[in-house]
Amino acid sequence: MRRALAWGLVAAVALSALPGVGQAQSWRNVTMSRQISGEDDLRVQVTYGAGHFKVGPAERGVLYRMQLRYDEELFEPHADYENNRLRLGVENIGKSIRLGKKRSGGEMDLMLGRDVPMDLDLEFGAVRAELDLGGLTLTGLALSTGASESVVDISEPNPGSIRTASFEVGAGVGEVTLGFDGSWRQDATVSIDMGLGALELRFPEGLGVRLTKDSFLTSLDSEGMVKRGDAYYSLDWETADRKVSIDLNAAFGSVKVVWVR
Repeated sequence: MRRALAWGLVAAVALSALPGVGQAQSWRNVTMSRQISGEDDLRVQVTYGAGHFKVGPAERGVLYRMQLRYDEELFEPHADYENNRLRLGVENIGKSIRLGKKRSGGEMDLMLGRDVPMDLDLEFGAVRAELDLGGLTLTGLALSTGASESVVDISEPNPGSIRTASFEVGAGVGEVTLGFDGSWRQDATVSIDMGLGALELRFPEGLGVRLTKDSFLTSLDSEGMVKRGDAYYSLDWETADRKVSIDLNAAFGSVKVVWVR
């Protein structure tokens, strides 16, 4: 099964200026990791502000491995683990930042354990993100991003059972493509919160789809769907073996439904 999520957002990001844009940065490389120690489940919260952000599956036996490159004058990494709750990321230490030609962003390469069922919460800002969640045992997924250029891929089937997946795209004018192709083993619910931009939803033929839309000045191209009450349904909703319910909250822009073979 392979599903992809890609978007490119172009936004004006208001960042305070540093004294001397050309001033040298104080880079530091750090690796943090932890082995699996009998966890039955895990709640993982990951935050990252700016730079290059990667997520993928770790080798067997590893709970997480995080490799960082960051400016220690501006940021500080954190890795907190307590009561099966894991918090990872990089925090601003109080100084303002401006990215320019002579100031490059940092890097965060995070690998998460395959063997522990996890509820994963990813929150990132002005980043270039490459996320492969394939092979992770996800019980829940929440993804929130601001002005980013990101690709989210699920290159392998989820070994577990995911209850709810939510995607929130922040301010900016951009394009979002959500691909739901692949072999569905169970029904699912997806919630999408979107500001200003264009959204394309790609569904495989044979998947039952119900779309509810709470929006203001948002157009909908719902080819292959029929409206009943407050929702739009695929023509084979009643007879489909597998069904997905989409809850969409959008402010301005357009939504397009595309069916793929």
